[in-house]
Amino acid sequence: MTYRQHQGLADGRDLFYYDLAEDADRVATDTRELPETATSSQIRWDPLFSEWAVIAGHRQSRTYKPPVSLCPLCPSKDGKATEIPAADYDVAVFENRFPSLATESAESFAVVEDFPFSSGPGTGRCEVVCFTSDHDTSFAQLSQQHARTVIDALADRTAELSRLPEVEYVFCFENRGEEIGVTLSHPHGQIYGYPFVPPRMLRAAKAAADYRDEHGDCLRCELLRQEIKAGDRIISRTEHWTALVPFAARWPYEARLIANRHVGSLPELTEDERDDLARSYLDLLQRFDRLFDTPTPYIAGWHQAPVRQFADSWHLGTEVFTIRRAAGKLKYLAGSESGAAVWINDVTPESAAARLRGD
Repeated sequence: MTYRQHQGLADGRDLFYYDLAEDADRVATDTRELPETATSSQIRWDPLFSEWAVIAGHRQSRTYKPPVSLCPLCPSKDGKATEIPAADYDVAVFENRFPSLATESAESFAVVEDFPFSSGPGTGRCEVVCFTSDHDTSFAQLSQQHARTVIDALADRTAELSRLPEVEYVFCFENRGEEIGVTLSHPHGQIYGYPFVPPRMLRAAKAAADYRDEHGDCLRCELLRQEIKAGDRIISRTEHWTALVPFAARWPYEARLIANRHVGSLPELTEDERDDLARSYLDLLQRFDRLFDTPTPYIAGWHQAPVRQFADSWHLGTEVFTIRRAAGKLKYLAGSESGAAVWINDVTPESAAARLRGD
């Protein structure tokens, strides 16, 4: 069981502690004198490609690659006050001080509706998830019980952010490794509460809804059944979860961890499913780290149901991929990928699955 405690930071932002032990007393005074943040996010509509872009010029001043001694995600100790006032913690979640989206953005920008220009305030919520107080570890090295606490925290925050009227999609993700562009090396992830459904998720949601309307079944359930039948792209299977490389993988090493039961979002998982997810997710991350001689840079993101639509046809899964295609070589998103959004993969999904299985 996971135990939650809440406190406010010096500038009024929320901080939540998630602990394995009921008697963990984490709440401590934030002694910093923090100036008020100025959030100036906008969302702007691109009518040509039918998608939103977030404009957040204030993020240029965010913290960038501080030394370990000044890490803002470590606990506050020895007179060094950080974003985490407590001297220790298991998992901590707090509002980002330099958010791409924020509720107060509604006060900064008026809605513009003058075709072809359409924009509005970048309302939403951005939170930072500190997986552990240990600066020198990674998610893959957490204990199963600790990983389960992270999953509980993500599920709790998903449920809370989904209640905000301005949030249409909750995306939990982790960027790991300097090659990915990580600016804080402490093990952490993020949660974005978008005021719209992101383009990729919207396309997937519409495809799933169309399939359900035509066939009366879940598209991902059918994909999962067929992948299990084919077998050569399956990485591992447990009672509640299946890890596989998708048939049309875009990245050199890309995997999806899919719930065996038709379920839409993290808060809907049973206790047994969460326990099994902790085991399965750790196993998958450890497989990625065995691909190369050095820790594998990756992006991991949870594909959950949109908040207010497509709930019945959505099927929960997580995606993990690396931009490293071989030792010392990265997969760059060049002309075809960045310009035309057509991925060209140098590694076949079947051979990637074999390497992740350890064959």
